[in-house]
Amino acid sequence: MTDSTTYQAVGRRKSAVARVWLRPGDSSWSINGRGLEEYFPLARHRTTAGKPFEVTGTEGQFAVHARVAGGGSSGQAEAIQLAIARAILSADEEMRVTLRSHDLLTRDPRVVERKKPGQPKARKRFQFSKR
Repeated sequence: MTDSTTYQAVGRRKSAVARVWLRPGDSSWSINGRGLEEYFPLARHRTTAGKPFEVTGTEGQFAVHARVAGGGSSGQAEAIQLAIARAILSADEEMRVTLRSHDLLTRDPRVVERKKPGQPKARKRFQFSKR
């Protein structure tokens, strides 16, 4: 998969990690061996994953091959979005201003807070009884 015209990048969101390879040519998508519509049945996830192409005007110019692991579908879609934005940046450095202005190069650091002992969830407390 690694030749001179393949651009590779990694994107992360929550607990999802995506490795993306972009190859100039057709606009085919392969995510974990499945097509875009098959892997993301919800339109909002497909829109999220393809947003870097829409913003930079490179729709239909790259074939996308992605390997995603961990997290749920929203986290995976956003991880793919970050990876695609980074791969487009490695293909054309002049896209940095456009991608940055749409906040597509910033890794979202928010992750699930851990559950604390003596509590039912991370922040929730058991009911307090004075007597």
